Amino acid sequence: MRPIILALLLVGSVLCGARAQEAATAREVKVRVGNNIGGTMPVGLPATIRNLNSYTPQIAPAIGADVLLPLHGSWGFLAGLRFERKAMREDATVKNYHMEIVRGGERLAGMFTGRVTTRTSQWVATIPAQAVWHVRNVNIKAGPYFSWCIDNTFDGWAHRGYLRVDDPTGAKIELGEEPGERGDYDFSEDLRRWQVGIGLGADWSLGGRFGLYADINWGVSAAFKRDFHTIEQSMYPIYAQLGVTYRIK
Repeated sequence: MRPIILALLLVGSVLCGARAQEAATAREVKVRVGNNIGGTMPVGLPATIRNLNSYTPQIAPAIGADVLLPLHGSWGFLAGLRFERKAMREDATVKNYHMEIVRGGERLAGMFTGRVTTRTSQWVATIPAQAVWHVRNVNIKAGPYFSWCIDNTFDGWAHRGYLRVDDPTGAKIELGEEPGERGDYDFSEDLRRWQVGIGLGADWSLGGRFGLYADINWGVSAAFKRDFHTIEQSMYPIYAQLGVTYRIK
């Protein structure tokens, strides 16, 4: 319940601030509710990842409010506060993929060949700052965003394959499918708390107070801390967000 309560408090704070500015009648205030779909992934699949076997979208709600300030002509500036979850689950086939796992209470590191199932979930508070161009009933928007990660999870397991300890010629450890046979990993503590990225999207007015929106938010700061090297490739949070808006002013 804590994430839900925090979300309501964050949105409420933005709405209260907007109400305090009612004298500025040119400002437009909207609340928005949507869902994220995407993943924390490398940009371009490296040679060690041979195939993406499955991708399972997760329930990843987003709720927030923002204020649009007209500047000149069709241009404006949008800022807001959003509380959202970014999550995914995927399974991939890899070859000679550097991994660190725990199996039977023993920590092992080396090159893994087989299948890797990964789960990630991040609850974040996000502040967007975007330029807006208005054309007909559409607002096209682009600009940076800044996120603080309130809760981070990145874990999974290696299975249906084998681990060569330390290097490709090291001792061979077979990993099965069942919980006692596979190799588990949890890199949650190695994720960054701050995220910086670029957002691009559009809001469509449906007439009256309701509308639709579609956004793409692409992280430009790597998801993991600089001193984390277990996963060789840099990973970035890349998510699309679809939802509805309601104009309250």
